[in-house]
Amino acid sequence: MNLRAVKKGHILSGVMSLILMISGAGSAAAAAGGTVQAASSSSYKIVALGDSITAGFEPAMITQANPKAYGYVDRLQEQGLFRGRTQTVNYGILGLKTEGLSHYVKAIKEGRTLTPDELQPALADPRAASFGQGTAAAKTELQGANLITITIGGNDVSQVMAVAAEGGAASSNLDASVAQLLANYKTNVSQTLSDLTELNPNAQIVIADQYQPVPKLAGAAAYEQLEKVADAFTASVDALAAEFTAKGAKVKVAHVAKEFIGGEISYTHILEKDIHPNQFGYEVIAKVFAKEIWGEYLQPSTRSSDVPLTIIVKGKEISSPYKPVVKNGQTFVAIKDIVSAIGAQTAWDNRTSSAVITSGGRKVVIPVGSKTIKVDGKNVATASPAYLNKIGKETKTYVPLALLAQGLGLDVQYSSHLKVVFINP
Repeated sequence: MNLRAVKKGHILSGVMSLILMISGAGSAAAAAGGTVQAASSSSYKIVALGDSITAGFEPAMITQANPKAYGYVDRLQEQGLFRGRTQTVNYGILGLKTEGLSHYVKAIKEGRTLTPDELQPALADPRAASFGQGTAAAKTELQGANLITITIGGNDVSQVMAVAAEGGAASSNLDASVAQLLANYKTNVSQTLSDLTELNPNAQIVIADQYQPVPKLAGAAAYEQLEKVADAFTASVDALAAEFTAKGAKVKVAHVAKEFIGGEISYTHILEKDIHPNQFGYEVIAKVFAKEIWGEYLQPSTRSSDVPLTIIVKGKEISSPYKPVVKNGQTFVAIKDIVSAIGAQTAWDNRTSSAVITSGGRKVVIPVGSKTIKVDGKNVATASPAYLNKIGKETKTYVPLALLAQGLGLDVQYSSHLKVVFINP
């Protein structure tokens, strides 16, 4: 994400997000910090639409040469991986307003490309042209999505929020401004939801409300006004959800705003004069969404310092005395642990010193020390051979995880933030 060309003023005026999420439903309490529970065999595809909250923006990215976001969308990708194969596509556009989102989704539905100004005049994101020209690919992604996330509204409401925070408008004037803002919001978001449900009628929608980032220490009167504005947005989002639900659409509300009350300093960059969430804030947002989608927010168990990473297979953590080993940047694992977890069978061929694995019609032969394995009778080269690892009085066959995944057709994804390898059949 190239953010160095973004004008800081545009970003700072930009985003306190409203989030819409198309997803599955659930209401159970989260099991944060506990052992990962068994997952379903579902496969998820998440497409994220919206503003800089979707992009995972934080102010430090402006000065970084190669900034890498880790926002709520990235965390939802991990939450999906706890439960099955998951693919996520992120179309977060910096500075996007509800009207711009409506233009974008409508063009996607109609198969039209957009210039940056057609998408939204004076859009801050230097990648705007690529978004506008990539509507055909976005249409394909949206039509195949199980979940669609959208954060939108912060760039619309920021000016009203600024007036409320400064106490520079009479209550009646502020109320009128908020009413007009909400009317425009409802028009634009209603059109967006209509186009999305036409593109993908099986999608389920969760609409989250608007957090406000200014803490109470800014002044009790201003804080009260800001909370009233946020409450008005919550009521508007609730009304939109009810309206679409009455039409047969699958629309729910994720109430993010209440989670930020009293935590404005802890969850945002407001002390840096930036209203975007920090990492704590993105975590809070992700938890709200995950509970709406899957009923809980999962995290790996705490591991000991001598274990380099956690391995989760089909939603279950591998608990084994045979710890993974990292050598030359490659993760090696005991074959038996992974094979048992995916329900495959393994045998040892003494004649060739090879592990023979069968799973789902595949047969993989992995000779110890060889730079070639066999997958269904065909030779496959590897730069990192399997080896015998002595652990106490036992000797176990260790194999590169990537090689094992390739041979068995597994989906393997690594979260550097969690230090977790997710393996799904």
